[in-house]
Amino acid sequence: MNPSFTLIAPKKPPPLDDLFRPAVLANHHFLEEANLGGTGIPLVIGLERLGGEISRFETLVYPEGHDRADANLGYIERILKFLLWQRGGWKIYVGGPRSIGEYLRECYSANGNRSFDYHFMGEDVYEKTFSVVPCDPADVPAASERGKPLGGHLDGCRIGFDLGASDRKVSAVIDGRAVFSEEVVWEPKIQNDPEYHCREIMNSLKKAAEQMPRVDAIGGSAAGIYIDNRVRIASLFRGIPKERYGEVRSLFHRIQDEMGVPLEVVNDGDVTALAGSMSLEDVGVLGIAMGSSEAGGYVDMEGNITGWLNELAFAPVDYNPLAPEDEWSGDRGVGAQYFSQECVFRLASKVGIEAPGEISKAAQLEYVQEKLEAGEARAELIWQSIGCYLGYAIAHYADFYNLKHVLLLGRCTSGRGGMLILDGATEVIEDEFPSIAAQVNIQLPDEGSRRIGQAIAAASLPALG
Repeated sequence: MNPSFTLIAPKKPPPLDDLFRPAVLANHHFLEEANLGGTGIPLVIGLERLGGEISRFETLVYPEGHDRADANLGYIERILKFLLWQRGGWKIYVGGPRSIGEYLRECYSANGNRSFDYHFMGEDVYEKTFSVVPCDPADVPAASERGKPLGGHLDGCRIGFDLGASDRKVSAVIDGRAVFSEEVVWEPKIQNDPEYHCREIMNSLKKAAEQMPRVDAIGGSAAGIYIDNRVRIASLFRGIPKERYGEVRSLFHRIQDEMGVPLEVVNDGDVTALAGSMSLEDVGVLGIAMGSSEAGGYVDMEGNITGWLNELAFAPVDYNPLAPEDEWSGDRGVGAQYFSQECVFRLASKVGIEAPGEISKAAQLEYVQEKLEAGEARAELIWQSIGCYLGYAIAHYADFYNLKHVLLLGRCTSGRGGMLILDGATEVIEDEFPSIAAQVNIQLPDEGSRRIGQAIAAASLPALG
């Protein structure tokens, strides 16, 4: 982080993390200073995805030659990092001072500090060469968000499926009512033959199809990144050798051809947000699932799934230069280290709670949660800290999403932990961000949300006709 970029201590620090420096506070402070006396000048970031889709983000920076211009670099680098993992992109237009564009081009290069993002967004997600294009603000292309609306369609005979790491679920749905549901244990991560995945998924689909007079459409939910029904990156296919990954990429196109009906498959976080939107009967829903990592999903103000990545696990929320490092991306202060079981374990060690190492991660989380349920004050500090983290993170997310609702889910929110997180986040937002508190409802799933299951919401993805 550039030393000229000022970090701000929170009014309500997490009980177990005095060094937490919320992204939202640093960003807001920068913009307030840059805007004093009309000093700030426009900077526009354009992110190009497949098919020429463009997202735009507009902000202010110091002009070239200003004595605070060095602060631009720390501010904009973190903004771009967030936008990449929120919206995605393989070609980045930076419309503003040339020094900023050149800095980002060097940083997000094959050998730069963000080489992970360069390779991941370019080669793995979009199968393009990642590039940063410095330019004038007027030369950044206009926004072109052409993602097709998905979800909320319950007419006809549909199949919905949800592919998890340890089980898969399928439902047969007729006019919005589940007439059949099945959950099957499987082990997709350790399989090295793509035909295993195809065969197992087809078995579930055909069993659901037998329960209805016909099949009109199929919708699916799965962890990972899916673009135009093509698998880009997904933990379900971790065991597939690189030379056979092409068979995985086209998996759902093959299944659609065999079933002969419209099929849509999207990230499980988006389907979770869709289920919440359907149960709330409202729009502008951000779903945040805290489990083995942080999963995100979003239903926009028109009630649509956007086609953005929403991989908030790798979007920064803490600008402390000594923040926990993500072992996969190599970045610090990203969501996966704050809203997941890894955060629980990190904070548990600070209060002397050490789960047995020979048990699974899920069992380790349950071990710490048992301490919480037993009323141990040191365990309460863990979830209170996560609540503080989340309050500042939601305020940060609100700078990038139009929000009416934030839905909190996942294993880390079960039991007393969920209410501690909710209460902590609500307290931070009401105290530091009253305008957000007046507009955004933060909640745990109610019974209505539980009734709209993941597989049923997935079934609603394709439109008919």
